[in-house]
Amino acid sequence: MMEELIAQLPRFDYFTQNWHYSQTNWLPFCWQGFQQTTRYTYILNDLQDMGNVWAGFHNNVRRNCKSASERHQITLRDDLPLSDFLSLNRMTFQRQGLKVPYSDEYVRRIDEACQKQNCRKYYIAVDREGRRHAGCYVVWDKNSAYGLINGSDPALRSSGALSLCLWQAIQDAARVTQKFDFEGSMLQPVERFVRHFGAVQTPYFNISKMPSRLLRVRRALQSGIKEE
Repeated sequence: MMEELIAQLPRFDYFTQNWHYSQTNWLPFCWQGFQQTTRYTYILNDLQDMGNVWAGFHNNVRRNCKSASERHQITLRDDLPLSDFLSLNRMTFQRQGLKVPYSDEYVRRIDEACQKQNCRKYYIAVDREGRRHAGCYVVWDKNSAYGLINGSDPALRSSGALSLCLWQAIQDAARVTQKFDFEGSMLQPVERFVRHFGAVQTPYFNISKMPSRLLRVRRALQSGIKEE
């Protein structure tokens, strides 16, 4: 079946695809000259008992949730405009000096499609002064919920609001699906943050191929490696 799928690919200069962690055999792609890189996500595999989920959180996560709700008097809103969430998401990239790798319009198209299927929800943490501290955007299917996008105001990150958002998202996910996938990151600070929710590290494959010599040269120059 994989060989048939590969045969149907159009001519391309660059191919990259992240596979679902349940797919562990990429040999037919290897035989066709593709490359594989292992990446990691973090998954809560059982949402049946929220007491056990909460107990599995690192002390920092539990402390952040309590601090956000009790000390900072933060409430979670799911009725604010998507533009408010996108603003928080943009701040996260700006804080790291990075460009957002997708457009607002792209997110809005995803949101519209998921809203029609009733399979998405986003949360924004707001304090008594109306300031937006953080937010998370979650989608789901019958198997799992996925933490698709997060965001936070750099000036308000110490409030613990993002932890509170995700805790609420996990509780709501338990009503509609079986697992919660944090869509883990290879960035060290992000990995540490999601790991503290007691989730299980789970490998998945990134499959790629770059037939274009021009792109290979460009990548080599960008990484400071001389193309052979």
